Amino acid sequence: MADARQDMSAINGYADLLVTAGEYSGRNDIAHLFSRFLGMAEMKLNRRLRVGDMEKTATVTLTDSTGPLPSDFIEARAVSMPNGRVLRSYPLQALLGRYNHHIRLTHTPDAFAIVGKTMTVRPIWGGDVQVIYYAALPSLKPTNPTNWLLDTASDIYLYALVEEIAIWAKDVAGAGAAASLKEQAIKSFTVNDEIARFGQNKLSIGGVTP
Repeated sequence: MADARQDMSAINGYADLLVTAGEYSGRNDIAHLFSRFLGMAEMKLNRRLRVGDMEKTATVTLTDSTGPLPSDFIEARAVSMPNGRVLRSYPLQALLGRYNHHIRLTHTPDAFAIVGKTMTVRPIWGGDVQVIYYAALPSLKPTNPTNWLLDTASDIYLYALVEEIAIWAKDVAGAGAAASLKEQAIKSFTVNDEIARFGQNKLSIGGVTP
């Protein structure tokens, strides 16, 4: 694998990323597998990244306390009622254990649980809630050649792809080197993101906690 620590200019879209990943990995035979490598890389980045550019807001409509979350939902940051009251997060079993779910209480919800792409609140209730959440990366493809991460941190995408190519090629050393560079780039990006959002304050960054 070429030395990815050298200076590199921004990567300009899907096609340029394909060419650059091939150059950095030393492979010129990956074009037919590129979408697979990209899918694997984005899946891992969605699990690893939690930064401001991933945050979105959506209205979730609940019927009998249950409603579908957005298709790009990864993790909740905050859930609130129309009056601004913030709901607490619980595992589903703990949430259901707080109330007899066969009884509809008169007061509005104070807690929620998420299973997959579905939200459940208690007490039983119907209506809209606001969800601030981390959204998955918009997948790169020829018809969507760029996204916010490629525009702002193309090195993360590049190292993630080189890692996947090396794994496919059974290049253990190359995969390890790319993974290390990817992790360094993610840490640097995350630190800069936290400073931009919160200044020098020490904050706990992540999803909703009980």
